[in-house]
Amino acid sequence: MTAASPPPPAPPVEPPPVRPALRRSRTDKYAGGVAGGLAQYSGVDPLLWRVGFVALTLAGGTGIAIYLLLWLLMPAGPRHTDGAPAAPPGPRSPVAGITVAGLLIVVGLMVLVTRYTPLDLGPRGFLAGALLVVGLGLVASAFVRNRAPRGGLIALGSVLTLALLFTSSVSAWHDGEGPRGGVGDRSYEPSTVAQIRPEYALGAGNLELDLSEIDVDDIRQTVDIAIDHGAGDLEITVPEDADVRVVLDQGIGDVDVFGQSDGGFFPAEDEDESDNRPEFRLTIDHQVGNVEVSRA
Repeated sequence: MTAASPPPPAPPVEPPPVRPALRRSRTDKYAGGVAGGLAQYSGVDPLLWRVGFVALTLAGGTGIAIYLLLWLLMPAGPRHTDGAPAAPPGPRSPVAGITVAGLLIVVGLMVLVTRYTPLDLGPRGFLAGALLVVGLGLVASAFVRNRAPRGGLIALGSVLTLALLFTSSVSAWHDGEGPRGGVGDRSYEPSTVAQIRPEYALGAGNLELDLSEIDVDDIRQTVDIAIDHGAGDLEITVPEDADVRVVLDQGIGDVDVFGQSDGGFFPAEDEDESDNRPEFRLTIDHQVGNVEVSRA
């Protein structure tokens, strides 16, 4: 009886491809090397990353915030000396490419909806849609082995989450029938007391409120106006003969309230005729930007 021959040796297992660390590129860069670093890490063409940042910037202004956050969070790549081999690029990933393409498509559709329908998605809507696409890409990457850059998608999702939290903290959103915040410049010029809103809100952008056309003689009691402004310059103009009380909560920026740097009671030029009852009471909550309150 002959002995059984030993089994053939198992083929050697090739180690997985080495993925470079997520760092800003020192060679492929136009501003800070963020797009080049993301391309080296994920295997997606840097042009797609740059187009994505531009699309988010045009959509809701969030592309710049995301780029700056990545610039701060991603360390710079190493400087390669002569003769030193560069780190091998990451494997090409169909999941990452499809995710970035889906991100651009979704952002483009939301831009069309915002421009051609009454629906105003705002920056939070754009960020939430982008985060949803990245989340779907992560789900798809769970079913693809050795070619799905989960780390890159997780990093992108984390930055989108931080940008969403930042936007939520500086945007003024109100429910009900009151005015709604958003992004973009706003200008209001009521000509009668009835047209004055009790509240004006804006998340990001310049806000101008011109009350100079209001006839002070028509005001029987103090008109209370609350202004909730996230980021941008705020300019308020009141009638020349109006007594005004300003209550100001200012974050970052310069303040010019009738030539002063804080609030208080500001009677009309003829103080002898003032009865200390203001025609307007302005309650201003302003986060970032300059505030100016002046007379017509």
